Amino acid sequence: MAEQRGNRRDAGERRERAQDGREPWRRSVRAEEVRAWEELVATARRTVSDGLVVGTSGNVSVRVGDTVLVTPSGVPYDRLAPEDVTGVDLAGRQVLGTLLPTSELPMHLAVYGATDARAVVHTHAVHATAVSTLVPELPAIHYMTGALGGPVRVARYATYGTAELAENMLQALTDRTACLLQNHGTIAYGTTLTQAYDRTAQLEWMCRVWLTASSVPGLSPSLLSPPQLTEATEKLRGYGQPG
Repeated sequence: MAEQRGNRRDAGERRERAQDGREPWRRSVRAEEVRAWEELVATARRTVSDGLVVGTSGNVSVRVGDTVLVTPSGVPYDRLAPEDVTGVDLAGRQVLGTLLPTSELPMHLAVYGATDARAVVHTHAVHATAVSTLVPELPAIHYMTGALGGPVRVARYATYGTAELAENMLQALTDRTACLLQNHGTIAYGTTLTQAYDRTAQLEWMCRVWLTASSVPGLSPSLLSPPQLTEATEKLRGYGQPG
């Protein structure tokens, strides 16, 4: 979410403050959390390099047991270091680190509470955000719609970081693994960070395809019918290598 408006202080300065007599961790960081944090930071940096966010305008989280590791508020991803691990429990209480968690924490926790998600990616991808301002649902422009559970809905607008936005998002995510956030961006989840990221990128690509096709004067893009989409969805269940 609009992390630029959050706390912009340099991560190094915050770490220095944490060392001025304050315990830097609520508890010690476990080995599996160290590995998960490394992957989370790499994924967050990828959202920037792939053009899905600008600056710190998105956020990423991953669940390790009953702890949710999440990008901190307002800290550029290229400055995040191993000692910047930021984590909360499923109720939102901070248990790791001293940096403030993302302002979009309510959305992340809502996803973990309502689904089997192990990772969540939120972006402000350009084409997806544009589509969120135009339609209540992304038209079925491509069969990969089935990979996200069906036509991608647009969650009603609400102020970032609020419980209202989290509730609107959950409604749009019903039986889906991704949705658009009106005048805001995207959110997608998966069983791994890689899957959550891939779904995010796929959604942005489909939005770009639909916008491109819709921009041709005098023509309207053909869309998949419900039976066509159902057939594609079933076929996608067996996609990839066995095992």
